[in-house]
Amino acid sequence: MAQQPQEPNRRLDTLIIEAGFSRKGLARRVVDLAVERGYPAPRYDHTSVRRWLRGEEPRPPVPALLAEIFSSRLGRPITPADLGFAPRKMPEHSVLRMPMTPDEAADALNDLACADLRGRRTPTESDFDSVAYPSAALRWLIAPRTALGPGDGARELGMEDVREIREAVHAFRVLDNQMGARRIRRTVVDYLGTDIVPLLRDARCTEPVRRQLFSAAAELVHLCGWQAHDLELQGLAQWYLVQALSLARFAEDCGLGGEILAAMSQQAIYVMQPDQAIDMAQAAQAAGRRAGLTVLEAESLVLEAHAHALRADTASCARALRRAESAFCQAQDDDLPPWLSYFDEAYFAAKIGHCFRALGQGAQTERHALRSLRMDPRFIRGKALNISLLASGYAVQGEVEQACKAGQQAVDLTAGLGSARAVTSIGNLLHDLSPYSGTRQVKALTSYAVTRLPALRRRAVLR
Repeated sequence: MAQQPQEPNRRLDTLIIEAGFSRKGLARRVVDLAVERGYPAPRYDHTSVRRWLRGEEPRPPVPALLAEIFSSRLGRPITPADLGFAPRKMPEHSVLRMPMTPDEAADALNDLACADLRGRRTPTESDFDSVAYPSAALRWLIAPRTALGPGDGARELGMEDVREIREAVHAFRVLDNQMGARRIRRTVVDYLGTDIVPLLRDARCTEPVRRQLFSAAAELVHLCGWQAHDLELQGLAQWYLVQALSLARFAEDCGLGGEILAAMSQQAIYVMQPDQAIDMAQAAQAAGRRAGLTVLEAESLVLEAHAHALRADTASCARALRRAESAFCQAQDDDLPPWLSYFDEAYFAAKIGHCFRALGQGAQTERHALRSLRMDPRFIRGKALNISLLASGYAVQGEVEQACKAGQQAVDLTAGLGSARAVTSIGNLLHDLSPYSGTRQVKALTSYAVTRLPALRRRAVLR
């Protein structure tokens, strides 16, 4: 039975008032979002909300769904704890821990992939854990390396087999960029659990081949984490990224480990944890220096700058941006590994643009967002996000007509994607345009966005 705390839930009551929800409207949004996320349609109405306000705690996944609804409406991250609900506890066998041995890493990945594919609640409903990443980064930086050794299992494996795995990961990555995560994520996770995890456990190969196998697997698990993040399954994304970091550690692939640390930093930025983002970005910088990848240093420095911007620390942001630009200029002739080839001038410009958006500097946001659109046309999701960024730059400057024109382009691209992040970027744009909500252009864009992106209405982005 649901838990019955002694006190009324005053936190939930306060946020309902701030968001302007009716009890009936909030219940409807929970039902709609549950259906969108693939859960059986729950039966909630205004009396359900009244019970929650009296202190009854709803069963999962309702706290996470409510947190998402309020975050979208209020334009800032809201956790279940902020809503007065008890935080979700991780299981004792949590895969947020870095495994100590290669065999433990294979076992953890097997458990995670199986739980994910079977739709078990623990991985898919877990909240972002604010202490998981610093712990993983500390082990990455200071723990002694574990000898991997040759593989003595039953499945013979050669370097050509590893190349095929990398080619598959590359193909998945291309599709992810073109389509968003929703349409292909289960295929990627199935490939991990069915084809790759058994090799980690049972390959017969030389030590160099086994090391490359673990490195290729780390790339794949990194992609699994990034796809979960793209669908805003933030706890699940953490689970995958921590395990990806452990595989890179066993492979002694310092550069790839740094790239995974950078992904952790970017996720922490997205969920508004700037202090943690700075820590992860600085760990990624150290890995980039160790690996001799100046582009990785540039990437992690601009992520650090973004985190400083979220803290409204303009001076620290400027210092990190100067260092990032210097590193990027030095890296123009670097021979990049395939997993880092996406980080070009357009991508770098987008990251700088996000720093200025966080600082509320519309003209600088516009300038760098325009640069970001000189991008690889295959990156459809990236283009949608960058056009949303440009539109926000216009909105902050009060250029309503230009903002709405760019916003419509972003909506059109987002409508063809399976990306929750892209939908959120449209919601953020509409929030930036809210001072002009009474204008004809903003009303038209709002109506158009809701028509083309029903998830906007379900997630209560709009009042």
